[in-house]
Amino acid sequence: MRLNRMCPLCFIKNIFTNKEKCNQIVDQPYDNGITKPPMGWSSWNCFRNKIDEDCIYTIGDCMVKSGLLEAGYQYLNLDDCWHSSMRDENDRLQGDFGTFPSGILSLVKKLNGLGLKVGIYTSNGTLTCEDLPASLGREALDADTIASWGIEYFKYDYCHHKKISPYAPLIATVSLANKGEKDSIVLSAAAANLEGNAHAFKDKHMPTGTYVSGLDRNSGTITFENIHLEKGGEYTLTLTTKKVGFYEKFAMISVNSEKPQSITVPSCMPMNYTARTQMKVTLKKGVNTIKIFNPIYDRTASAKLQYQNMGQKLKEASLRRAKENKTEVKPIVYSICEWGFNKPWIWGASAGNIWRTTMDIRPWWIWIMFIYRKTVQLNDFSSKGAFNDPDMLEVGNGKLTIDENRAHFSLWCMMNAPLILGNDLRKLINADGSIDKENPVLKIATNKKLIALNQDDLCKAAKLVKKGFIDVLAKPLTDGIAICILNHTNRPKKYAYNIKQLIKDAYIKLPEQNSYTLENLWDDSLLSTTDIVNADLAAHGVAVYKIKHSSI
Repeated sequence: MRLNRMCPLCFIKNIFTNKEKCNQIVDQPYDNGITKPPMGWSSWNCFRNKIDEDCIYTIGDCMVKSGLLEAGYQYLNLDDCWHSSMRDENDRLQGDFGTFPSGILSLVKKLNGLGLKVGIYTSNGTLTCEDLPASLGREALDADTIASWGIEYFKYDYCHHKKISPYAPLIATVSLANKGEKDSIVLSAAAANLEGNAHAFKDKHMPTGTYVSGLDRNSGTITFENIHLEKGGEYTLTLTTKKVGFYEKFAMISVNSEKPQSITVPSCMPMNYTARTQMKVTLKKGVNTIKIFNPIYDRTASAKLQYQNMGQKLKEASLRRAKENKTEVKPIVYSICEWGFNKPWIWGASAGNIWRTTMDIRPWWIWIMFIYRKTVQLNDFSSKGAFNDPDMLEVGNGKLTIDENRAHFSLWCMMNAPLILGNDLRKLINADGSIDKENPVLKIATNKKLIALNQDDLCKAAKLVKKGFIDVLAKPLTDGIAICILNHTNRPKKYAYNIKQLIKDAYIKLPEQNSYTLENLWDDSLLSTTDIVNADLAAHGVAVYKIKHSSI
């Protein structure tokens, strides 16, 4: 932690202060029109970096022929390695010239023609995980490119991530200039309303003989009040700052309590005493207020702001393209893929639609169970249009048994996770082009009753109501309650569970009555009980039941 010209007493105080309380940015729900967990297929688990336009179109054709599209799997997502290492002459992303020679727009149109929606990928760092161009610093441009192609799903990774600086610029003055004019208003930061650790210091080299420090790590605020203007409109706002340090400084500027804009002061060469950094702002006729602060107090605050920024750019780009084309808005499912490093379940609903809870999945039972255990405890953070993402499905991959595949799929459905397949869909089609209707992986992935749990209008994730060698999950539904019993052990088990334990659970709300009828969602059998459900569980297997409201 650098002193950054803060007074020593304030610096020490800053270390022991709850930074969140100085400048709270009020989060709003993301709300881009997406309400349910997305369903589709992604290229990464199966093909990694070996994708091309023929392969992707073939997968799309398989999605349609196999019945996956009809079952609800509508997104075909290109993960890393779809694009060239070069941006085009307008600095826009473009497809790899050798593997996607027809261009991404052409491929999107072809896949749309099959009835599919298309997803795409970059990272919020300087490069993607495969070291290709990413979107840091080009969020608005890349969002516009994505929207212009008609993309409807966007995965934003965390590779080559660059944290926003927690250090604020040392501000001497704020100047305002109307378009085509010189600076007409010059405001001394020292004369503004200073809050928190913000303090003024004398420096004869500054334009007003003073500068203000102490805004680092969300610990202080400069507020210029009662700025009177004869006319409103777009103005250039210039920060005159004291040059110090070979590191970036960051601040956010809010005008008249509107959504704040970001401004970055680069690392400083000590050639001169001051630097000028500019941005465009919209001011109104009459009295205006300008507030300056740095909300970045830790890594989480940095990631949250970056993902929120890209999410906003995606919504703006979708709306702009719809207006230009005179069409309905195509909402873009926004997938936050920062691996759960910064507790995205806490802030993800304000930034996007889904957020990864862990590192990448693998087709290993032990790893799938690790991800399940991490994600299932986060049910309270899942809601309509905002879902925990335990990563893509590995159903049909690796050496998973049929029972493990069923369990994996069932748990993802219960947790309201996105259902994004990652297996080789070409294996679902016979050599003569017919569908392999008896393929066990296809049967699992298209179980309509399990999918209905995942796509239920209530959008409530399952709660872990019993934990041990045998887990029990319960999920509220619009027309009933789902129960999933999971056998963690590598031996078959018989297990009895008293469902009346759910009567007093405020989250599940099982009504009390004399008897219940349950439907087994894997074998379609029905059973009636007054309280006990007896399940025969395979090793690493599940039993999933639904109690319908009609039986309650």
